[in-house]
Amino acid sequence: MKRTIRAAALLVSTLIALPASAQSAKLSDGFEGTDFAPEGGLYYRENKEQQAGKVEFQGDEVFEGKGALKLSVRAMCPVEDERCSERAEIWEKTDLRVPYDQGVWHGFAVKLAEPIPSDDHRYLIAQWKREIDPGADGDFSPFLALRLLNGKLHVTVETNYRPGLSDAKPTGKAGICAPNGVPVWLRPDTNQMRALVAADPDWTGKDGELYSGCTDRMNVVQHNPLPKPDSGWIDFAIYTRPGPEGDGRVELFANGKPIVTVTGMVGHNDKDLGKNQYFKFGPYRAGHSDDWVVYYDKFRRSPDCADVLSGGSCPQF
Repeated sequence: MKRTIRAAALLVSTLIALPASAQSAKLSDGFEGTDFAPEGGLYYRENKEQQAGKVEFQGDEVFEGKGALKLSVRAMCPVEDERCSERAEIWEKTDLRVPYDQGVWHGFAVKLAEPIPSDDHRYLIAQWKREIDPGADGDFSPFLALRLLNGKLHVTVETNYRPGLSDAKPTGKAGICAPNGVPVWLRPDTNQMRALVAADPDWTGKDGELYSGCTDRMNVVQHNPLPKPDSGWIDFAIYTRPGPEGDGRVELFANGKPIVTVTGMVGHNDKDLGKNQYFKFGPYRAGHSDDWVVYYDKFRRSPDCADVLSGGSCPQF
């Protein structure tokens, strides 16, 4: 009888502790132990692409507290194979994913270890994607990604191919549109276009040569440049609410400072796409010949800005 009572009490307490929905779940992990914290909802995904990766819980390089993650990738892919990738990404658990049409805040601190890659290559340190149903036709890029190119940080937002050039004429210079235009890499063959929405102070027009088109289907308000990748720990706080039909929003902060606000078309609405968005972080690149190391600390996620943004003022919208 006592065992039954204890079991019933445990079940009730567990049910009370569960959030009403994945969107309302508040997650956090400071990586203080030797494994992921249960309250963080994170895991390292074991698959072929992740075989190049390595996860270490260490205390030599930290942002806050006594521990942080060291994520690294080694050479595994043939450099000439453009479809192969090397990853050491940390994922949110599937049952904690947020519905695609709802907003959520993510925060994490990141530090790029020396040597910081400085070549023209595909490097990502964090990305937000929409689920893809099994057997779906095509591949879809992240609707938001933090990237590295030529040793410079930049941020891209992806949506369906709708350039809308009537009010966003190209100026003849790559990465520059006027007026009311946003530079994009147009990809009609995949029904996608990728917008360049933020970069660090060293970014040049030559770095943005890929973004030679323009769109007026997004509105981008620049507040501050991104920190430089060699500036040490960078604490990001980022709000995402996809809206492929034009009601999307992204708010990005770094070290408490607002960096960029993006509104309008954000994300994809093709058939065979899933109902949820999901976030993953960690080094991801095309095949390369050497190792790449990135540190991460202080992961948090919440529907409320105040739980995620440190040292800054939450935006009102």
